[in-house]
Amino acid sequence: MSDEHLTVSGFPFDPVYTQQHLDGFDPDQQLGEPGDYPYTRGIYPTMYRGRMWTMRQYAGMSTAEESNRRYKYLLDQGTTGLSVAFDLPTQMGYDSSADLAAGEVGKVGVAIDTVEDMRALFDGIPLDQVSTSMTINAPASLLLLMYQIVGEEQGVDPGKLRGTIQNDVLKEYIARGTYIYPPAPSLRIISDTFAYCADELPSFNTISISGYHMGEAGATPVQEVAFTLANGIAYVQAAIDAGLDVDAFAPRLSFFFVARSTLLEEVAKFRAARRMWAAIMRDRFGAKDPKSQMLRFHTQTAGVQLTAQQPEVNLVRVAIQALAATLGGTQSLHTNSFDEALALPTEKSARLALRTQQVIAHETDVPATADPLAGSYLIESLTDRIEADVQAEIDAIDGFGGAVPAIEEGYQKTEIERAAYELAKGIDRGDQVVVGVNRFQQESEDVQPDLQRIDEAIREGQIERIDRVKRDRDQGSVDAALGAVRTAAASDDNLLVPMREALKRRATLQEVCDVLRDEYGGYVPRDAF
Repeated sequence: MSDEHLTVSGFPFDPVYTQQHLDGFDPDQQLGEPGDYPYTRGIYPTMYRGRMWTMRQYAGMSTAEESNRRYKYLLDQGTTGLSVAFDLPTQMGYDSSADLAAGEVGKVGVAIDTVEDMRALFDGIPLDQVSTSMTINAPASLLLLMYQIVGEEQGVDPGKLRGTIQNDVLKEYIARGTYIYPPAPSLRIISDTFAYCADELPSFNTISISGYHMGEAGATPVQEVAFTLANGIAYVQAAIDAGLDVDAFAPRLSFFFVARSTLLEEVAKFRAARRMWAAIMRDRFGAKDPKSQMLRFHTQTAGVQLTAQQPEVNLVRVAIQALAATLGGTQSLHTNSFDEALALPTEKSARLALRTQQVIAHETDVPATADPLAGSYLIESLTDRIEADVQAEIDAIDGFGGAVPAIEEGYQKTEIERAAYELAKGIDRGDQVVVGVNRFQQESEDVQPDLQRIDEAIREGQIERIDRVKRDRDQGSVDAALGAVRTAAASDDNLLVPMREALKRRATLQEVCDVLRDEYGGYVPRDAF
């Protein structure tokens, strides 16, 4: 076992940090004040003293009614924002009735096939009083439109709808795989979403540019930030190329990062990301609005670091990861449940995960001051080192011509796979200790906790709902609305306007996605053969 201590990104920790590590460090230029450019110390002057992070627990399973019950439970327990997990067929733009959906309906999230499902999902939850995040990508615009339709049915002014759609398809090509269309039309749909929301849903965050999934796939903190910011650059450039003014859409961009157990490097990572994005927006894109320069981000604790062995130990891991996120200045946080390496969370485990945030918020002094670790020789040195290495990666991606050409060449995916392999080798050798896995094991595990189970029969119920919707709708008006979607897809018209009309007339998710599949084709990665 090596005596050398390395960060997850691979550079060594020094035994002691001193002023010498900050030679050339300019606190006025690189730190500033909280709430001021370059936002290293946070995007708000008083941070959590003035505005506590949103406690947004990710949930969704089975049917819309079952997920609705979980949301109401979490709200009753003190959650301050909702976060929707969708099942794989929904994420891939398929109805529950599709042959490809068999065995997957409601398994890793809630099944949403029509506006009727979305209405049931938020039944009894006033959408003008909650902020809702939706983890959906390729069909994100459709789920957002369903949400808007349900809000309007409740009598809510669309301008009062608040939340975030993930809507980040580039990371799907890199690390996750729930893409539908090729990159060019995918970016067109995203740009259309930016423009539509600027007019129709001005309080909704139009994208959450995600490094989380790359971190879960094995990316180092440096790679996570670099590839995420490079994707952000691609989205901003695509919107500008589509004729949008940067300050018209950039204030609604947001980000999503992972928080690992390596607390010090994670804090520095968040600070470096804020500083770099501020400079990118100001200097590369000429953004004038300070809100366009602010990197606002959601954090989720590291699911990949949770273990099936001794699952209660995950409570400790999650608490440390949540500290990293809050010390690093996150705007919202999801804390994973201790049983997630085994199954979807139960009510008990979800409650304990929420209580972890509440203890940090109300029983510790973390929220008492902005950027509490600022000025630490180690933190400032790590922040600078991460920034330099991230910039080198962004320069490499620019050398390909940007994030999309680099994705098409497989650059990011290959680099993440290499990092994941090195991490796995370190765990196998014992250089990287994982408590309960390669050290401090138990010969016999304690009794496993009660686990959440999903009934396979829910697919039949979803198919019945789809059939009922199709029987009750005006098929001629649906066909006309889908024809308008096809016409828009072949032109420069904003796609979301005819898509909203098709959904209002009760077209299903897959029916709209199939029109776009016909027009754009499906994406096949270069290493698929």
